[in-house]
Amino acid sequence: MKIGLFGGSFDPVHLGHLLMARAALEELELSKVYFVPAARSPFKQPLPPADGAARLQMLRLALAGEPAYEVDSREVERGGVSYTIDTARDYSLLHPGAEIYFLIGADHARQLPDWHEASALAASVRFAIVPRPGEAPLPLPPPFRGVALRGFPLALSSSQIRERIRNGRPIENLVPAAVAEAIRNNRLYL
Repeated sequence: MKIGLFGGSFDPVHLGHLLMARAALEELELSKVYFVPAARSPFKQPLPPADGAARLQMLRLALAGEPAYEVDSREVERGGVSYTIDTARDYSLLHPGAEIYFLIGADHARQLPDWHEASALAASVRFAIVPRPGEAPLPLPPPFRGVALRGFPLALSSSQIRERIRNGRPIENLVPAAVAEAIRNNRLYL
């Protein structure tokens, strides 16, 4: 069995995230992709603009009707700083013998040696990397293992979405319609 873990702030989840998950699902022939939002990223301080409950709700709305995707709230429920190694260990216990891929954007590949318990993480998962549009995939720093996905590169980030909202610009076609509605209804990122 092969599974994908997709961690991040998802603040908010956008079409770039969904395209990345779709690429991993299809290219790696994964059984399932688990979206695991961080309570708090060790690389992004302070807390995310939207709280954990709001980010979980947006993920559930974005992934509704997609049986190959599942939202995992463990890091939000655990609270504090989220470390990928903790979740990787959890999944190794839950799915013994499974091949676990952790999805990341190419911009994060250089930082892998700085991640918490990097050596243990390198031994426990393989990385699936989607390059940014127009960029060649970067090799993973040793001892990390992984594959570069062809994917559907889309130059879009959550920070761009938040900035558009603050500036009163539309976000339709950048996030799923249900996510745009939840952002409006909850007055997020204003």
